Amino acid sequence: MSVQIKDEHGEFLVKLARRAIETFLRDREVIRPPEETPKELWEPMGVFVTLNKLVGGRKVLRGCIGFPYPEKPLVQATIEAAIASATEDPRFPPVELDEMDEIVVEVSVLTRPELVRVEDPRDYPKAIKVGRDGLIVERGIFRGLLLPQVPVEWGWDEKTFLSQCCMKAGLYPDAWLDPGTRIYCFQAIVFEEEEPRGPIRRRELS
Repeated sequence: MSVQIKDEHGEFLVKLARRAIETFLRDREVIRPPEETPKELWEPMGVFVTLNKLVGGRKVLRGCIGFPYPEKPLVQATIEAAIASATEDPRFPPVELDEMDEIVVEVSVLTRPELVRVEDPRDYPKAIKVGRDGLIVERGIFRGLLLPQVPVEWGWDEKTFLSQCCMKAGLYPDAWLDPGTRIYCFQAIVFEEEEPRGPIRRRELS
């Protein structure tokens, strides 16, 4: 990551993501990047916006969409990913505006994914680390991505993480052992609301 993402940047992005979602759900308008956007956030970076709904005191995924590669300025990518996570995640119906009172917004700023190189696919679990790495699995037309916080939340080890990412790609669990499967890893700096519209903190993954 060429730009250092500070806590104040994370707070800016999370608030921006929430505002983008609520404005779109209320007015069907896509907001523009604010004039006061820090210059660092105009750099192209990958980003995902995750929405977690508080149900009975625990967080339940409500939407997660983003851009794994640095294709757009971070501020613009955050706006687009936020709206898409609320309205376009195929796993869920679109978020309703009043639901945002129960949703915690999370923004993950990603490093550029790098190919994991091993001599033997059985070495992949030693080449990655839960709590540090996110994964992308690719094989032919199949592709799956899991953010670094996912295996931490589920208590997975590295082998389970690889298998789950293969299944996210629509492959069988042991597809990471096939030489034709490509594994990429990336890291993320994660910021989240402690409660809906509440204080924003940097999330420690390890």
